[in-house]
Amino acid sequence: MIFDCDGVLVDSELITNRILAAMLNELGVPVTLEELFERFVGRSMAYCNELIAGMLQRPLPQDFWDTYRSRTTAAMQAQLQPVPGIEATLDALGAAGVPYCVASSGSHEKMRTTLGITGLLPRFEGRLFSVTEVARGKPAPDVFLHAAQR
Repeated sequence: MIFDCDGVLVDSELITNRILAAMLNELGVPVTLEELFERFVGRSMAYCNELIAGMLQRPLPQDFWDTYRSRTTAAMQAQLQPVPGIEATLDALGAAGVPYCVASSGSHEKMRTTLGITGLLPRFEGRLFSVTEVARGKPAPDVFLHAAQR
């Protein structure tokens, strides 16, 4: 079983996208939370960077992603929870002998942070796969194929 991380194991999508929407609005790009979910969720940071630069019609400020990571880390420390029912699902998979892992558009650092905050990290130790390990990010299947091979 191959899980995505954000929105499947941990309930981070709403938290992180609220922050991204606020930061884009601060830069003068009027965007709603609904638009962000439609255009950004499940995409790599490289893809998001290009999309935002296009929306801005200029490169992002040098500190944009550092500021974003700082703000989202603080918000997640305060608000992040596992997706309801995921722990019981993982218990059932383990009891049935079904191997599982995570394949995410996020970096290893991000997965370790979010899974660590929610207490899920020990269940996935040694079984974290990121698009940073493959040539193409989602929606290409590369990260899932990589995870399945390993």
